[in-house]
Amino acid sequence: MSKDIDELTLLNRDYVASVQNSDVKRFDEILAQDFYCTNPDKTLVDRAAFLKQTAAPVKIKDLRAEDVKIRVLGDFAIIHAATRYTTPEGEQAVGRYTDCWARQNGRWLAVSAHVAR
Repeated sequence: MSKDIDELTLLNRDYVASVQNSDVKRFDEILAQDFYCTNPDKTLVDRAAFLKQTAAPVKIKDLRAEDVKIRVLGDFAIIHAATRYTTPEGEQAVGRYTDCWARQNGRWLAVSAHVAR
């Protein structure tokens, strides 16, 4: 299981960095085809809409994950974490997210995300 935790830890770092850097290419590699995301504004978007919204430049800075908890349940994993970031106005802000991952064809892929700010 420690190999899975190590791999999911790296994937989680990639996911957060991809949000900050609008890295659609990396998201295209790590999102399952049936991925869905619940955005902070409570909208639910599918993979295509998520990739489109990710392509837009991010206005926040210094996004980082803290208090990361990874639970592996066989071929399914849940990552809970807090976020800290700087708003466009220069203020410090916090949020939370929960990402669900599934092992598909030997690879961990994100299947669901829920973001709260």
